[in-house]
Amino acid sequence: MGSPEIAVPTLEAVAGAHTVVAVVTQPDRPRGRGQDVAAPAVKLAAQRLGLPVLQPQKIRTPEFEAELRALAPDVGVVIAYGRILPASILGVPRHGCLNVHASLLPRYRGAAPIQWSIIRGERETGVTLMRMDVGLDTGPMLLERRVAISDDDTTGTLTTKLAPLGAEVTLDGLGRLAAGTLTETPQDHAQHTLAPMLDKSAGKVDFTQPARAVSCLVRGVDPWPGATCLLGGEVLKLFGPRVLSGTAPPGTVLGADRDGLVVACGEGAIAFAELQLPGRKRMSARALLVGRPIPPGTVLS
Repeated sequence: MGSPEIAVPTLEAVAGAHTVVAVVTQPDRPRGRGQDVAAPAVKLAAQRLGLPVLQPQKIRTPEFEAELRALAPDVGVVIAYGRILPASILGVPRHGCLNVHASLLPRYRGAAPIQWSIIRGERETGVTLMRMDVGLDTGPMLLERRVAISDDDTTGTLTTKLAPLGAEVTLDGLGRLAAGTLTETPQDHAQHTLAPMLDKSAGKVDFTQPARAVSCLVRGVDPWPGATCLLGGEVLKLFGPRVLSGTAPPGTVLGADRDGLVVACGEGAIAFAELQLPGRKRMSARALLVGRPIPPGTVLS
């Protein structure tokens, strides 16, 4: 059970080593500016692999439960499916459901663990294989894989790093489950943090914050919803932050150098390598500034 691109390597790995009786994913939905109906990445991968696909509009129905029971699965593998599974569904597979979660539990339970691990300035994250219960990522931990978060990682690049680790930890876990050697470790619930879903307002930049905090936010909301500020009355999107030294009132443009547009923060400054104006493509700061100069002393709010 899964939906976005991060789940595809896990599906491919499991399908290559085990019998997948069905793939459950979200329904096709309108996406993008044109609102064209598009299939989830997992559905496309399942079709390439020749696997049956289920796309229930609702999962809390007797009909969907009966459909799963008819498949008689040994175990369910869940990664970024996008819905909370009720106890009735979790109990269908003979060995229950295992979840591949993109954080080091109990930190960052919820829908956006990758984004929040960057936004909150973590230096390390990973994936945790856990046995699912009815809580929000509260089940016992089984295995984990760790990876460093670099100073230039965005949600996009970190997702790319974590996707193969999800496949690796799943195959390891299924092998241990079959051998009877998979052990459980209860989570320390007192140490948990939450990673709620982001909305469009999450990308608003507060230049009164220290430069590193601003950098973490900008990278955590890249590619969506994107970091934004106001240039006059116009929305300006900011990408590719690099922390520098510099002193001026927060939001003041200090100039442009080889690293991009340099803006003062509450402590230090940041050079933004890429910028985007409304109706324009994302481009290098140097290219944008040729046609739209932003002189030193301009204040971004």
